[in-house]
Amino acid sequence: MQTFAEELDQLRSQGLYRSMRVIKGAQGSHVDLDGKRVLLLCSNNYLGLADHAALRRAAVFGAALGTGSGASRLVSGTMELHMELEERIARFKRTEKALVFNSGYAANTGIISALVGRGDDIFSDKLNHASIVDGALLSRANFHRFPHRDMAALERLLQEKAGTGRRLIVTDGVFSMDGDIAPLQRMVQLARQHDALLMVDDAHGTGVLGATGRGTAELLGVMDGVDIHMGTLGKGLGSFGAYAAASAEICEYLVNKARSFIFSTSLPPAVLAPSVAALDLVDSREGKELRDRLAANVALFKGKLAAAGFDTMGSETQIVPIFVGPAEATMQFSRELLEEGIFVQGIRPPTVPAGSCRLRCTIMATHEPADLEAAADTIARVGKKLGVV
Repeated sequence: MQTFAEELDQLRSQGLYRSMRVIKGAQGSHVDLDGKRVLLLCSNNYLGLADHAALRRAAVFGAALGTGSGASRLVSGTMELHMELEERIARFKRTEKALVFNSGYAANTGIISALVGRGDDIFSDKLNHASIVDGALLSRANFHRFPHRDMAALERLLQEKAGTGRRLIVTDGVFSMDGDIAPLQRMVQLARQHDALLMVDDAHGTGVLGATGRGTAELLGVMDGVDIHMGTLGKGLGSFGAYAAASAEICEYLVNKARSFIFSTSLPPAVLAPSVAALDLVDSREGKELRDRLAANVALFKGKLAAAGFDTMGSETQIVPIFVGPAEATMQFSRELLEEGIFVQGIRPPTVPAGSCRLRCTIMATHEPADLEAAADTIARVGKKLGVV
């Protein structure tokens, strides 16, 4: 049996060892990393709200109510701010109700394992987030995975696996490592034809996509066709936590059945208040300006990378992967970019399949266009040196 130390050495030799880098100060477009000022090109803070003045003020207001909630939601941990945030999320997602969870991972594992169980069936895109996979495994339902965005394969599975239990189709809205978008219009059709629930994890679309920032389903015109809108508050919305937005019946069911909701101390008021402020901001004129600025930045950066010959793997959003392939080459690329003042992480197994390692660049509304142009030029120069292009 290998020791832990031996396994860690093996990870190092394979280019799969992970360690944390510490940022000093706020999460802006530039950060202080290891005593050096660098361009942050790997954050999910897409609208730049994590250090926005309105959210900071809301956090101060929330902290005045205490530093903790004291208990789980079903004991004494439901405060007025929990209810205010859930009502605000429901209005935002245009659903009857919403329920706040402590994280995206807690939401997906809790929602899926509550809604389906033994004898039921889950149909999941192969590139869905790990928390969806873990939720499916925890549920003990029959777990069927279809090739990425392959609706013909999903339809065949729905026809072949015609059981008597509940059926749940679940997908990311925006796929977090590829930046492409799920074909939700066809998924809505298939869900209705085959008496299935449709759940969309829109962690990377919420606040960013759609005419009013309501996410992937709004962008594709199927807000009413999604049964469970799941999303996070800590990416485009700049705060922390996650939610399920659905019918009143489904939300009531989750209150009674979702273990990650029932058995967790609830989020504190200093986290809840900024989330309400973020949703208000997304709905404001400033929110529209931030989305427009983000779209322009994405177009600029992608255009420069395409001109340099990089493979961005079909990205349709602010998540812009640069395909490299081998793990060690990917990490060498990342290290050399950091030396040049650009902080972008390499993505390796188990997050992505072996041989498909990439740099995962993420664009923010608060990036200056000149900084993105310079970064793309540097990436092109380093990529040519390393033989990536």
